[in-house]
Amino acid sequence: MTLEIIGVTVLWTFLFGYLIVASIDFGAGFFNAYSLLTGRQHILTNVIQRYLSPVWEVTNVFLVFFFVGIIGFFPKTAFYYGTTLLVPASIAIILLAIRGSYYAFETYGSRGHKGYSFMYGLAGLFIPAALSIVLTISEGGFIEMVNGSPSLDYYALFTSPLTWAIVVLSLSAVLYISAVFLTWYANRAGDLEATNLMRKYALIWALPTIITAAGIMVELRTHNQAHYNNMIDIWWAFGLSFLLFLGTVWLLMKRRRYGLSFGLLVGQFFVAFFAYGFAHRPYLLYPYLTIYDSFTNEAMAIALIIAFIAGLALLIPSLYLLLRLFLFNKDYVRGKKDNHA
Repeated sequence: MTLEIIGVTVLWTFLFGYLIVASIDFGAGFFNAYSLLTGRQHILTNVIQRYLSPVWEVTNVFLVFFFVGIIGFFPKTAFYYGTTLLVPASIAIILLAIRGSYYAFETYGSRGHKGYSFMYGLAGLFIPAALSIVLTISEGGFIEMVNGSPSLDYYALFTSPLTWAIVVLSLSAVLYISAVFLTWYANRAGDLEATNLMRKYALIWALPTIITAAGIMVELRTHNQAHYNNMIDIWWAFGLSFLLFLGTVWLLMKRRRYGLSFGLLVGQFFVAFFAYGFAHRPYLLYPYLTIYDSFTNEAMAIALIIAFIAGLALLIPSLYLLLRLFLFNKDYVRGKKDNHA
């Protein structure tokens, strides 16, 4: 395995970690806001707040690692993506700032304030929508070289069916992942009413998630034939992902093993996410940029790989301790400890 493959695999692993952790966080914020707007806060708010309080601060660690790593491993990405992503990246950063501010206002200020909760939840949906545009751009056809500099064709980007398929998938996947986790979490808390409500939301968002995922493959067939062909070559991986999806839905429908159903969901996204990335190789941006012609020097690459693996080795145990000490602590999950601990 070459250094390029190791480097991009490490980065993809951090991005997958962000996908799961941030989806739970973003979705929890939305469901909290939705429960306030529909008068169901007495069902969901306590469970969701117990999840958000110890977790929301660490969500963006994965994203920071990824952005530092992508520039460190592949310096040319700054040239091609730097100016073209100025607008969507700026929007995402502003939304992250708004989300953090409104969480502080809602949690430590006027608890239960509908305006703060609504802005917090809405920002959490717009962030993945803004960030997912990067995946669309990477498929090619939206960047033109003008006087030697990349220029993003916004009209082509926002009128492309592929763009909206990926945006819709990012939204539905966030709500689906979060709903399945919160079903498990509410069940661990012994809150039957919250469990049943989150289970219903999980089943509702399961169908849009799988439909839009299939729709992206259809759109890729006409937009990027090479990527589509590579995905067809590893059809078995996507088939396995679909079987894991069916397992999650079946357990939810049968009201069984909510922890296992979330484990199957993580497996589903892990297989599909890495299969998608594998089929995309070696391109970081069709047709201009590959992992080979933009890689850093060998000494820098080895140093970054060691640093990132060490970071991952610290981050995973930290998350495990967070889960054990707070989220799945018997007293904490049942609300017997201060949720600002």
